[in-house]
Amino acid sequence: MSPAIKYTLGRVGLFAVVLGLLSFFPLNLLVAGMIAIVVSAVASYFLLAKWRNQMNEQLVSVASRRSAEKARLRAALAGDEEAAAEGDRAGANRVEEKPADRT
Repeated sequence: MSPAIKYTLGRVGLFAVVLGLLSFFPLNLLVAGMIAIVVSAVASYFLLAKWRNQMNEQLVSVASRRSAEKARLRAALAGDEEAAAEGDRAGANRVEEKPADRT
């Protein structure tokens, strides 16, 4: 499962648990919800640190991959044939076709 999904579900689950615990107290639902948001945010900072770090690593790798692709595309647009061939997915599967003789 994706680290981002795990972390998000963990945050939502933690909020639901805190809200459920607060339902035993005679509080307005809106007040209980606001307290649950604050308490679950603080608790998730400590309890879900591992999942948050995994999600951060995943986001950093995606961002670096996109930056590299962006640099390659800019180089290809500037006329660098090697950079253009590096990312040519269709060119890797393409078979050299010889023009037919038309005499």
